[in-house]
Amino acid sequence: MHRKLMRYKQKQVATLLGLHPAQLSQWENGIKLPSTENLIKLSIIYRTLPNELYFEYYQQLKKEITDKEWDLFGKS
Repeated sequence: MHRKLMRYKQKQVATLLGLHPAQLSQWENGIKLPSTENLIKLSIIYRTLPNELYFEYYQQLKKEITDKEWDLFGKS
């Protein structure tokens, strides 16, 4: 989403990062996650904060953990 908002092509961003476009595609499709360093670089390229790049992933993990907490500890 952020790449498209910036109107960058995968190849352009991959070139900035020194990567093959296929690797960027894997990140964008949730197949793999970028390293911390590449996450920070992406946030600079997309002019956003690193946590904004993972908003949906954060929401998913938060729900999973909250559900597990509920199952383990019940209502707090």
